[in-house]
Amino acid sequence: MASYHLSVKTIKRSAGRSATAAAAYRGGERIECQREGRVHDYTRKQGIEETFIVAPENAPAWAQDRSRLWNEVEASETRRNSVTAREWELALPSEISAGDRSRITRDFAEALVSRYGVAVDVAIHAPHREGDQRNHHAHVLTSTRKLEPEGFTAKTRVLDSAKTGGVEIEQMRGVWAELQNRALERAGKVERVDHRSLEKQREAALDRGDQLSAEELDRDPELKLGPAANSMERRAKAMAAREGRDYVPVTERGAVVHAARQARAAFRELRERLDIARETYGAGRDAGQGRVSAGLAALRAAAAQEHAVERPGEDLRARLARVVGRSGDRGAVPGSDGRETVQERLKGVLGRGASGVDDGSGREDGRPSVNDRLKDVLNTPRERLEIEEEREAAKERDVETGRSIDRGSDYSI
Repeated sequence: MASYHLSVKTIKRSAGRSATAAAAYRGGERIECQREGRVHDYTRKQGIEETFIVAPENAPAWAQDRSRLWNEVEASETRRNSVTAREWELALPSEISAGDRSRITRDFAEALVSRYGVAVDVAIHAPHREGDQRNHHAHVLTSTRKLEPEGFTAKTRVLDSAKTGGVEIEQMRGVWAELQNRALERAGKVERVDHRSLEKQREAALDRGDQLSAEELDRDPELKLGPAANSMERRAKAMAAREGRDYVPVTERGAVVHAARQARAAFRELRERLDIARETYGAGRDAGQGRVSAGLAALRAAAAQEHAVERPGEDLRARLARVVGRSGDRGAVPGSDGRETVQERLKGVLGRGASGVDDGSGREDGRPSVNDRLKDVLNTPRERLEIEEEREAAKERDVETGRSIDRGSDYSI
């Protein structure tokens, strides 16, 4: 299912980072930084599918030379705490072709150039070989100054200001969503992405009377794993796949994210069945069938869709149990037919009653609910979270500078 992601970060000297190192790492190139007197060599980096530079029409010819471009960026900034570049990180739909992914990324880069007059350096990366193979993404590195015939000039203060920066980024988030949805439509896909907050999406669902979608959207944003936890979870998934067993998260944050994704998958399954039943019932009524006949046809259509999955013969309740990570014979509370109801399975995952209110009971099998685990993570002392975030930021800086070479030295740093 297509998902939306756009994040904006800054490359700051105060954090020990440079635009030359960032560009070399993301583009998989060797760039000699004249300001630092270091060589950033990432020519052995794998997984880079395509790189290109987009600049204003009247930009100097040297703007197409990645090394010269980012050295000029560094030279244009004189303060020790300057923000030298801005990175827009984009998730690319796996449902479309590589050509379409390149096209929409270039269109987004051109939109940035048109709106802000900056230089844009794009690197499209393939999914990590040990991670989710749908994780196509792009790193879009932009200058923080306008690029004009004489070189870099004024700062793009509209993006730096607290009053206008958020509004501008929200506008570009909408542009990116529209580009993806057009590409999905051209490819004949029904999936669409939405850049709006969960709260706004939920309000829109309620306005159109879609109670099930509103219930699905009534949740907190997904917890960010961070580089360290993400790497550990990727290895755990790869090992589980090699050993032919189900993946079990190995970190606390990974467990929270995994459980939340399972719950959303259960809601999607319910919505799919409901949509099929509604469409079939409506078609039957339009064709002159009675309510009972149309209703039976709707049930048969939903059952046919259900049996078309990779496990023929598995009914909706059993499939939902598998989606949310619970088998029918492991601590299940049987319904009137001896099987656990959908509401009870969702309650087991979400830690809620049928009304959607947390009953505080946790999971029937003694394990904490998603809400309990979220509370545990979110109630972590602020100092501890700040320490973890600083460690993750330090690791990212180490990756960028880990293979840099001091000019005139005989050893790598």
